[in-house]
Amino acid sequence: MRVLIVNTSEKTGGAAVAANRLMEALNNNGVKAKMLVAKKETDQITVVQLPHGRLTRLHFLWERLTIFFHLHLQRRHLFEIDTANSGTDITRLPEFKEADVIHLNWINQGMLSLRSIRKILRSGKPVVWTMHDLWPATGICHYARTCSAFRTGCHNCQLLPAGGSANDLSRRVWTRKKRLYHNSNIHFVTCSRWLEEQAKQSALFVGQRVTSVPNTIDTRMFCPGESKAARLNVGLPAEGRIILFVSQKVTDERKGMEYFIDAIDRLVKQHPELKDNTSVAVLGGNAQLVCDRLALKAYPLGYVSDERRIVDIYRSADMYVLPSLEDNLPNTIMEAMACGVPCVGFRVGGIPEMIEHRRTGYVANFKDSADLATGMNWVLQESDVAQLGAACVSKVARCYSGQSVAMRYIEVYNELIALKRYIV
Repeated sequence: MRVLIVNTSEKTGGAAVAANRLMEALNNNGVKAKMLVAKKETDQITVVQLPHGRLTRLHFLWERLTIFFHLHLQRRHLFEIDTANSGTDITRLPEFKEADVIHLNWINQGMLSLRSIRKILRSGKPVVWTMHDLWPATGICHYARTCSAFRTGCHNCQLLPAGGSANDLSRRVWTRKKRLYHNSNIHFVTCSRWLEEQAKQSALFVGQRVTSVPNTIDTRMFCPGESKAARLNVGLPAEGRIILFVSQKVTDERKGMEYFIDAIDRLVKQHPELKDNTSVAVLGGNAQLVCDRLALKAYPLGYVSDERRIVDIYRSADMYVLPSLEDNLPNTIMEAMACGVPCVGFRVGGIPEMIEHRRTGYVANFKDSADLATGMNWVLQESDVAQLGAACVSKVARCYSGQSVAMRYIEVYNELIALKRYIV
């Protein structure tokens, strides 16, 4: 079986990381998988870049320009909206022609347009679409937050000036998606049961096949290791406890940094002795801006792309905290758990599916900084950390190993191929 995985980025962002790991898992389990990206960043022979790089850039710029126009020339929400009004036709590429299954992932920002997806569907090839957020099930947004319009038909979008209108941009894109999905041979896959439940509520998905399969992780790379050696490798103190926070851009409001800062303040006020033996490591862009506001000594690690260094950073930590306000199935929690690091997060999205409360970490009440601080203190000072770490490793091996995830996707592929033959 030959599978072509399509994703905008090769390495940048959670969807790219997940798509790469799935490609490797499939190749290790009897499937010939390749990945098609807008811009290739490595020399990986199974990753192919779209031809005509300048044209791909123009697709990106044209989409942003039209969105900028609809935002009345305001930058706010510019990258929270995608319309897929411009993108590349991939159906003529040799990688597409040789594939038995086309596996779409995160295809926004000029990679594929709705028109080019229609051409993929008209080719007759089975299509799997892994949802890393809610965008395929909404008009133009990736996370609906408190909006429920996608359940009946997007309109009056809060991301648009003055709250949009009855026939605004979100409504028009929603209508185009509805026509696109009608009688299509797409099997939608969500990375978490939470997103599956959300997707099934969308009026766009009436009659569509939606299942949940988690992301996978390479447990040969992400695994427990000696903490002191890891700290030496990444320049963190050998003694004391370290709280870790990770995000591609740590100032992203969706990752809940304000709640993290508040919880650290509360933790220090309740347990001032922690100032003597506990510090914070912040991994991601703009890390220094956050470290300057923390009540504990903090180490800004910046943006790191080297996977071995990232593993050492996880191994350096005693606890990982991610107070996301919206999230699907965060790769960072999976990575931390695979390295035997207990996690603390809010009860939102797919996070409670990953963190088993008081077994692999602590699940705090949503947007509750006080409970977040309680959970951090429980992990650091009240729990059996070794037992928590062992439970984390066991959970990852049981639920997210390459073989288990690959086999679940292979079942989906075989089902679609069989359905195609039945229809023909």
